[in-house]
Amino acid sequence: MPAAVWRTGGAVAGPVAFGCRLCAARRTGTAVRVVRYAPRWERVCVRHGRWLLDADADQPLEYLDVRGVPEVAAAQRRWARVARRAVRAGAEPERVFALAHAVVARWWEQALHWEREAVWPRRLHQVAGGNAGTELKRWRIVGRDAVVFPEVVAVADALLDPAMAELAWRASGGMRPRVRGGDDPFCHRLGERVDRDWLGSLVAADYGGPLSGWRSAIVRARRGSGPPGWRDDPWHLKREQQPPTMAGQLRVMAAEAQEGGSGTRWRATVFAEHRFHITQLLDEAHEELAQLRGAHSGTTADVARELLEHLSQSTELIDRAMLHTAAAAVAAGVALEEVAQWSRLPAEELSQILAAGRSED
Repeated sequence: MPAAVWRTGGAVAGPVAFGCRLCAARRTGTAVRVVRYAPRWERVCVRHGRWLLDADADQPLEYLDVRGVPEVAAAQRRWARVARRAVRAGAEPERVFALAHAVVARWWEQALHWEREAVWPRRLHQVAGGNAGTELKRWRIVGRDAVVFPEVVAVADALLDPAMAELAWRASGGMRPRVRGGDDPFCHRLGERVDRDWLGSLVAADYGGPLSGWRSAIVRARRGSGPPGWRDDPWHLKREQQPPTMAGQLRVMAAEAQEGGSGTRWRATVFAEHRFHITQLLDEAHEELAQLRGAHSGTTADVARELLEHLSQSTELIDRAMLHTAAAAVAAGVALEEVAQWSRLPAEELSQILAAGRSED
């Protein structure tokens, strides 16, 4: 059956995945291809040690062998307990999982630059048959959900813990908001919950993602800012924060390969780390501006100080994002004059700024 049919069905009924052929043969006597609707927390065939892949992607594999990474099957067993905890807390398990998956998928994109990350590379090479080799980019797409599954379940469990919500509240400054620091106790504890005691400072420096949205909702609810129910649902996941699917990423990868890096597509010519850095700067600026909601109460000096501090910081971040974008565009072959026009800067001035940036690097 064509993958496109399952893409259409999956949009209505949920994710579609392959079933286990060995289990099908055991039941029916015939090892036939099986496709079923299956959420991402039910992808492990525990009997045969297989992670069952999405069926809506144009790629040949039906499963990944996870017998060498037993923590993946253990996470599936653990999720059943986490789901029950979500129900007791009045949250829908599906939404809790979706948010945790988005948080960890964002980390996955950043992890290429984490010098101390050793767990995910080991798992990825294991599910790739021992070595992802020259196809690392494809394996990072195909293997992502299996590799990060234990951390997804751990993050979901952590975000359901009232003690973590209390840490988030205290780290925000409570009723007296303060800027998040690198020693953020919530981020430090979250790193410990995923067995990475070094992760806290990296998480604290990442603004604007789904984890920041969860924290902001927790804080807003306690401060009582805005009408009841106003953006205070911690499990709300914005559409733009939803991780790309395996099928979607493989389609982009195929399109980029077909173009041969000709420069007609941004993703084909700008390195992933450059794209991520620009996005992170914009997210941080957005977070700074978000702190200003409800800021017009208090003494004149206090309000002016809070507004100006956050506005100046967000302006600096936006300026940096603009210059990084301009540098990426020029490096990709876009004419300096056009980039300067879009940046509203004289071409000579932009050229000097970019040259100065390269010399500092």
